[in-house]
Amino acid sequence: MATTHHGADRGVWRNWAGNVAVRPARDVTPASVDELRAVVRQAAEDGLTVKPVGSGHSFSATAATEGVLIRPDRLTGIRTIDRNAGTVTVEAGTRLKDLNVALAQSGLSLTNMGDIMEQTVAGATSTGTHGTGRDSAAIAAQIRGLELVTADGSLLTCSENENPEVFAAARIGLGALGVVTAITFAVEPLFLLTARDEPMTFDRVTATFDELHATNEHFEFYWFPHTDNCNTLRNNRSTGPLAPTSRFRGWFEDEFLSNGVFQAVNSLGRAVPAAVPAIARVSSRALSARTYTDIPYKVFTSPRRVKMIETEYALPREALIDALRELKAMLDRSDLRISFPVEVRTAPADDITLSTASGRESGYIAVHTYRGMPYREYFSAAERIFTAHGGRPHWGKLHTRDADYFAAAYPRFGEFTALRDRLDPDRRFGNPYLRQVLGD
Repeated sequence: MATTHHGADRGVWRNWAGNVAVRPARDVTPASVDELRAVVRQAAEDGLTVKPVGSGHSFSATAATEGVLIRPDRLTGIRTIDRNAGTVTVEAGTRLKDLNVALAQSGLSLTNMGDIMEQTVAGATSTGTHGTGRDSAAIAAQIRGLELVTADGSLLTCSENENPEVFAAARIGLGALGVVTAITFAVEPLFLLTARDEPMTFDRVTATFDELHATNEHFEFYWFPHTDNCNTLRNNRSTGPLAPTSRFRGWFEDEFLSNGVFQAVNSLGRAVPAAVPAIARVSSRALSARTYTDIPYKVFTSPRRVKMIETEYALPREALIDALRELKAMLDRSDLRISFPVEVRTAPADDITLSTASGRESGYIAVHTYRGMPYREYFSAAERIFTAHGGRPHWGKLHTRDADYFAAAYPRFGEFTALRDRLDPDRRFGNPYLRQVLGD
């Protein structure tokens, strides 16, 4: 039986960062797909909108609703593993961290993943979560099949061979086409990655970026504003042996420095903004070079406990470094004080209708501010640079773009909105964010 809270019992839902808060009319936790279908049908009878919510790691209001909020907390776990096909089918509410551990225990792994694993599989894929990769694309590009409940309560399955037009769009569906209930991912035998983390100057990493990208399977870097310092991360497949970072060093760098100390210096920067450049110079030198070899999720992902606000844009890969240099020049001449590093990643082109890498090789620039620090001036200035280069904002992060912008940015935008009109003509899954980005 689905757990439902309504009336005086319903509470306020907030996302992880705390910048989105809503009080839904009903807060429902279905225990099965059939219960979820009944919830959607009942919402239609009551004239309420429906939105599923995962772990709340989106900064945008894509999951916000004043109607029926569906929590997938009881729709979790692996349904099947098909070793011959190289696939795993998993319930939509399963956290990526639980999937990664279960796959590793079965000798399997996703090919690529983002840098955190707190999200549900449906939330991560629906908003276009990605890592970095020369040849391997975002998590949604690893989907081989989807199951979703549509606006009339029907259960629809799709793949390249079954309802292919839905499959093309629903892998990154923004919650606009239905409630995803299960996902089939491509997986492969567990492999090892050798990680090499190395400080590098801004001028060096930008001058040699094409080479670094071409010669590494997974390359990314962080630039620390108000400095010329970067930290580069190179991950490549390895034949071993397994050589994980020591427990102490892993704790010291990933927990103590990257979370504990970083939290403290950001709090100081929020209290004394004038100190931010000096803090940045010190903190950007705190991490030293290291090399280690481990299974994929232990290399790709890391704990991120310091709360921030973020925007991120996907640019044509060839425009990436020019845009980053423009961002640095803007910050150097401004009075802005930014204590969070800028993250730079890449992805190959994919064939998903509204993927930020749809039809083009892409580079990503993510800018952040510590929660509680002013961000609008910084994000607006960054957006002006990114949009001038044909940028596409990450669906789960803050931006100010609208449907007219996306109609020009995505050649297949009309294909997605036409499918939405067919599957959800009454906008059962609508909300203000979807009106902004998709239109009425």
